[in-house]
Parts: sequence; C-alpha cells; structure tokens
Amino acid sequence: MHREADHRVPVLIVGGSLVGLSTSLFLGRLGVPHLLVERHSGTSHHPRGRGNNVRTMELLRAAGVEDAVKDAASLLAGNHGILQTPTLVGDAGEWLFKHIDPGGGMARFSPTGWCLCSQNDLEPVLLDSARALGGDLRYSHEMETFEQDADGVTATVRDRATDERYTVRADYLVAADGPRSPVRRRLGIGQSGPGDLFANVSVTFRSKLLADVVGDRRFICCYLTDPEADGALLPVDNKEHWVFHAPWHPERGESLDEFTEERLQRHIRRAIGAPDLDVEITGKASWRAAERVADRYTDGRVLLAGDSVHEMSPTGAFGSNTGIQDAHNLAWKLAAVLGGWAGPGLLDTYDTERRPVATATSARASARSVEHSHPGFAPAPGIGGGKRGGILNVVLGYRYLRGAVIGADPGQDVVPDALRLTGEPGTRAPHLWVRHDGERVSTLDLYERSLVLLSDARSTTDWHTAARRVAETTGIPLVSYRFGTDLTTEAPPAPDIPAPDWAAAHGTTPDGAVLVRPDGFVAWRTRTAAPDPRTTLRETLETLLHTP
Repeated sequence: MHREADHRVPVLIVGGSLVGLSTSLFLGRLGVPHLLVERHSGTSHHPRGRGNNVRTMELLRAAGVEDAVKDAASLLAGNHGILQTPTLVGDAGEWLFKHIDPGGGMARFSPTGWCLCSQNDLEPVLLDSARALGGDLRYSHEMETFEQDADGVTATVRDRATDERYTVRADYLVAADGPRSPVRRRLGIGQSGPGDLFANVSVTFRSKLLADVVGDRRFICCYLTDPEADGALLPVDNKEHWVFHAPWHPERGESLDEFTEERLQRHIRRAIGAPDLDVEITGKASWRAAERVADRYTDGRVLLAGDSVHEMSPTGAFGSNTGIQDAHNLAWKLAAVLGGWAGPGLLDTYDTERRPVATATSARASARSVEHSHPGFAPAPGIGGGKRGGILNVVLGYRYLRGAVIGADPGQDVVPDALRLTGEPGTRAPHLWVRHDGERVSTLDLYERSLVLLSDARSTTDWHTAARRVAETTGIPLVSYRFGTDLTTEAPPAPDIPAPDWAAAHGTTPDGAVLVRPDGFVAWRTRTAAPDPRTTLRETLETLLHTP
C-alpha cells in the first residue's frame, strides 16, 4: 500500500531538455495529462545539438510546430555542409559534403527536410507548445526519490526555489534525465558498448572580424586541422557569435582548469589562422562523446528515453534525433495503454523496437566520426568500423523487426544498406502527396492520433466498412481512407513525374490493405482480398496491440 500522494497524474516525466520536452509535446497532442519536472531553472542556454534530421522534422510537422521551429532556425537557414581545412585564411581545405540535400532529392521521400536549429532555440519552441497543450512543466523541480509497485510509481519532488517537497503518484514514469541518469542507476540498468570516445571543451565566443575570414562559406561546421590547435568551429548567427569545440584529454591528466581564457583565445586564433583575431570568450562547457546503449529501456512502470539509454558520437547529430524519436514511439503507446485500447504488453515493444535502432545508429555515429576525422577522436581498433556511406538510410530507413508489427522479416538489418520505403511492415510508411478534403497533404500528415487503414475504392474486399465496424465495436481509434474516394494521389512537385500508384508504392495491390501506426510506421499489410475482413482486422489489432 502507498500513502495518498499530493499530485496524481498518468505520466510523470523526469527531465526537461529536448527529449523530455518532446515527450511532453507528443503526449499533449494525444491528450495524455502529465507532469514534467526539471532540476535546472530553464531551457538550455548553450547552442548545441543543432542538426534536426528529416525524420525528426516529420514528427515536429505532425505535432504542428514545424513552422515555429523553422522560424527559430532562420539565422542558419542558409548554412549547409561540413568544411575541413588546416586554416580558414585563404581557400585551403575541402568540403566533406557541401549540401545536405543536393539536387533536392529528399522531396521524393518526405514532405519536409533537415533543419539547423540549435538546442537553445528549439527547446523554447517545444516548451511553449507543450504548455499550450496543457502540459504541467516545472523547472527548478528535482525528483529526489521514487518507488514503484504493480500499479504505478510514487515520486518525491523538491521545489529547489522553496525547498518544499511533495509527492507525485503516476501510472508511469518516463526518465529523460541525461547520460548520467539517476533513474537508470537507481534501477541498476547496465550499459553496453565501447564507452568513452573523446572529450571536448565547448566555447562560446564573440568575434566581429571572423565573419570576414569565413567569407561566403556558409558551413554547418568547420573542422580545423592544425595539429597544434585543432577543433571544430560552428556559426551561431554568421556574424559575431560562434562556438568552438577544443579537444580535451582528461585521459592524459589534463584538467578543465587548464582551459583558461588566454589559452582558449590563443587556440582559436591559431586554429583559424588569424593571429590578430578579436576573440571574446563568453562561456565554456565540457562534454564527453561516448558510445553506449542501456541493456534495457524499461523496468516495470519506469521507461527511459534519450541520453539516459543511449550515448552517441555527435557527428551526424544522431543522438538528439534518436532521443526525440524514442519519445514519439513511446508517446503513442502510453496513450494507447492509458486510453484502454491496448494492453500493457504494448509498452514492452518500446524496448524491442528502439534499443536495436540505438545500437545500430550509435555504431554509425562513431563510424561517421572516423570518416570525418573529428578533432580529438583517435579511435581504438574496432571503434567506428561499422558500415559507412550515406546517412539517409540511417535517418529514414531504420526498421522495427520485432515489436508492434506483423509480418516484418527478423532476418533483415535494422539499418539497411540502402533506403527502401516500400510499405514493408516495420518501416516508415511511404510519403505520397494526396488530395484530402480539398487540401494537398502528405500521407504522413494522416498519422498521429489513430491507427490508419489504407485501401482502394476498387477493392473486391470492403476494407473500409470493416475498419469502421471494428473501430465502433472495439473502441480502438482506427481511421480508414480509400484511395480513389477519400484520397487522390497527386504528382510530386517535379516536372514530368506522374502521380504514383498508391498500392504499388506501399507494396500491395488494389485488393489489399495497409495498416499504419500512429507514429507513421507500417504495422501490417496484405496483398490479397479477405473473405471476412472484419475478423482479419480484429485479430490483427488484438495481436498488434496486445489486447486480451
């Protein structure tokens, strides 16, 4: 038995950075009441974690904040590519890649694209949007203890401003409390992987003359390779505010105290190649890159997300994006279980699906750091030796081989060698432009608050009526769309390309059907007609949602 708590909520979120805020936003969109506590007094002030990949932007689009994020990112909207050079003076060096999406090929796969929005700019957008949806988000509030039982979690929270304590009773606790996660440690959850990779000191500084040295090279990041002063330079506004990552070697006994303002100024000037450059240090923070994945993502009523369960090399910005995508996967499953239309076993699929993705992605992040010769990274043998090449298959093409999917091939790689979004169960559903209720939308815009069944108005099986009847009798939020009546495919925004055939794009036929989850992943598909579609759908949903 537990004593009466001061507050009662379905979900308690611990951690108010990118992943915690994303969890709040996604739960708010699904109408799930929750409380978020964060020990710090506000959102991040340091410009970091700036690369939001196309899959993350799809999720933020579905959550209604894509435009606000792009507005927050407007200062760096024209920056692309990574430059590697021994000096920024003159034209030395080479572009590791010059454009994120050369030729605009991304439009074939997605209605959106990458966005360069630093964490200190993105977090306020998420915070404001989550609060507008009714989220109770409390900064300067720290969870001190928690205990769980078969029915929920009881936590003690301290208001750091008043030193008052109160208790919270929640059905579930989501821990997004960072790489040194007190929650993970309290649960005794171990980690696997190579461990620490390298360390940097991140310096914010002001320089009015640096923009003239950089010129028209609008990079995302510049790796400076002077062996006596290597590092990474990142623009904040392309004018006078900048970030520099200087290698730090604690393994050699080097302390943070050694990074004095004078040393950092000398280092930055030499790295850039301008000995008289004005450099005003405005802040510094240390960080360590690592490759680790937790041995499990759940423990009873406690679920962990983001850096608390995976750490990745920063090259490619995989870490924060993977964490936001953790939150999205978890949010719809919590909504389903708390809403009573899925069994608790659905939450077990969170670990089954997301942990293999983190393992494969973290290896790819280390490999990319090796490819780019990230300053300060001298990998041990075997680290960063994973598959290389393009990253779109990592960003959009990862698969859930087991979990809340039916018909996935467990023998495939979690991250394929090439991007194939053809409607296979366990993959992100294909993007098509369609006309719906008089508006041009992406099929991805249809997936958020319910399961969606796609079928063809020409089908010999009335999948549409069957789906409506199943939804009425089970209470499961299942929406059905028929191509040819409810949806009409339209040509992509490119010349001489006809409107695609929806069935072929989804790997089915006009007699078949495709079931898509609220997170936009294909849950099940069939290529054939069904003599009793209602029974087929009902049994499919029972298996998928772990309902009794």
